[in-house]
Amino acid sequence: MALVMTSLSSRLWGAVFPLLVAVEAVHAQTAGMLRGRVTDKSTGNPVARAQVNVPSHDRSVLADGDGRYSISGLPAGVSKLVVHAEGFPTLRVDVEMSEGAVTDKSIELDSTEAARLASAQSLPAVPVTATVKPVNYRLADFERRRQNGRGQYLTESEIVKSGAYTLPDAIKNMRGVIYDCGGGSCHVHMAQAPVRCLPEYVVDGQEMNDFGPTTPIRDVIAIEVYTGPTEVPGEYAGRNAGCGVVVVWTRSGPTRKQE
Repeated sequence: MALVMTSLSSRLWGAVFPLLVAVEAVHAQTAGMLRGRVTDKSTGNPVARAQVNVPSHDRSVLADGDGRYSISGLPAGVSKLVVHAEGFPTLRVDVEMSEGAVTDKSIELDSTEAARLASAQSLPAVPVTATVKPVNYRLADFERRRQNGRGQYLTESEIVKSGAYTLPDAIKNMRGVIYDCGGGSCHVHMAQAPVRCLPEYVVDGQEMNDFGPTTPIRDVIAIEVYTGPTEVPGEYAGRNAGCGVVVVWTRSGPTRKQE
């Protein structure tokens, strides 16, 4: 039985082998060879050990000391080359290959600053979707102080979101703020301040301790709260700074003076 199987296998191999040889012969006849020389565009000198790749066909070779290279087994059609060399931008080249023919292709790498810059500029752009919200010029100092992190701050949207009905109501839940109601009215004072020492109110840059606490909340577009002298910025370090300072900005504040 073993002899029969061996004989059958021999006959099958004898039939298949000529077909494999024929396929290889056809491939050899249709595949082409690419050859050429890699040089420096600026000087004309050869670029030794430049790497010439054909990624789509998994082929890669190094140029010799004279910059010469050759790649065999490339099919007819367009072959896309990627060429690397130290000190040069990567170059991509398309070469039209003919069936079973030898194609000569000289490659020039450019090491000039313009070429490097063009290579860098070819990187894909990064999309930016963020929008810049314009800042009311009157709130420029408010934004500056808010970035410093001293004090506590409320923007118009935060005031509206809080649902507050009065100015004291808007700031009563802030750190270090005490909210007292009695005698038909409510007021705030700072936890660090002495007894019966009320904060100073500054409305649109002017000291207004009488009007400040009753400023209509619908007119307020920003609030700054400083609970003690360690928080109060220099521009508000007045006589009552030790009792805290509440800075109020309204939409009907003074307009910018013409310079």
